[in-house]
Amino acid sequence: MLRVAENSQPSSFPGTPQKLGYRSMAPSTDKILVVEDDRAVQRALKRLFEAEGYSVQAVSDGNTAVETFRAAAPSAVVLDLRLPGIPGREVCNELKKHSPSVPIIVLSAASDVSDKVLLLELGADDYVTKPFSPRELLARVRAALRRTTRPTPTQKFSFDDVHIDFTKMEVVREGKSVALTAQEFKMLKFMAQNAERVITRDELLNEVWGYHNYPSTRTVDNHILKLRQKLEKDPANPVHFRTVHGVGYKFVS
Repeated sequence: MLRVAENSQPSSFPGTPQKLGYRSMAPSTDKILVVEDDRAVQRALKRLFEAEGYSVQAVSDGNTAVETFRAAAPSAVVLDLRLPGIPGREVCNELKKHSPSVPIIVLSAASDVSDKVLLLELGADDYVTKPFSPRELLARVRAALRRTTRPTPTQKFSFDDVHIDFTKMEVVREGKSVALTAQEFKMLKFMAQNAERVITRDELLNEVWGYHNYPSTRTVDNHILKLRQKLEKDPANPVHFRTVHGVGYKFVS
């Protein structure tokens, strides 16, 4: 059973995380996946992160964690090592194989791991030993997100024989200029900023067109098709603009 460290504020966890004494709202796009089988702790962690502006999805077992992660990778994962189904160690390894850049912060009891080196060998980016304070966990998650956030490609970006200058809005492939519409260029930039991450059609509609209720998600599909035709060596068998069936797309550089 998870307990708060004795020197932390009891009233802040699990009841009222908003009383932590500081508040740094997270970007609305940052989503935390909480993998914890104790329902009370799960609810407490959800309140803790939501109070700081994060979107939170909570699951209770290893199998569901892997499936949820594969469907749409979050910004970070808070993972309890002791889980039903797939053990936490195996979940950690599986998530890292799928998306190595997503940080994983492990919740561990003193008996779970002997030292930090062993835990990092499992693929975790950091760990917090139980019992812990909410302040410490928040600080560790924020630090992991800062370390792993990809810089916005504001200047130049390349993959294969494609070279992009985001400042000048120019795309060159095999030494020849490629004409992109404004929306195609905006979609290309957003996908490059989120390389290796599964992006849903709804998210693309919201981020590229600016609102949720665009007439049809076919709009996204048509723009992806255009980018494939203009930038892929074999548009029928795309390497970079990949379809994730039932979810959306993923850009792989």
